[in-house]
Amino acid sequence: MKIGISACLAGDSVRYDGRHKKDDILMELLKGHEIVKICPEMESGFTVPRDTIELTDGKAVTKNGKDVSDELSEGSGRCLEMIKDCDFVILKSRSPSCGYGFVYDGSFSGKLIDGNGVFAKMCIGKGIRVFTELDLDRIEKELK
Repeated sequence: MKIGISACLAGDSVRYDGRHKKDDILMELLKGHEIVKICPEMESGFTVPRDTIELTDGKAVTKNGKDVSDELSEGSGRCLEMIKDCDFVILKSRSPSCGYGFVYDGSFSGKLIDGNGVFAKMCIGKGIRVFTELDLDRIEKELK
């Protein structure tokens, strides 16, 4: 199988804080499968490290109040092209680009709300199945 995965989950240090969120259990599950690492925020031209971004009123806004919606949409579009042949994607939960099911509410207080990130919405719109690193049982079933 060919699977798209958030680069931070695969161990790339691309997060806003310059770190990664490598998930060793997930990476073990994916052994023997082709993976395509993507990061909509890096494809958007954002730096590492960078200001945190949250979604508010339908816009992607940095903690300093800068609207980066257009950049994030363009980067997400580039990532969508990269994963077009994938069987499904595994995205970083809660992210303003990759979050699926829940995202931060835009107050930069750590509060979660129901919703999807910019890239996750694009994937759903194209009929691409989306999972997060929190869906290990479901991912394992998909891989069998």
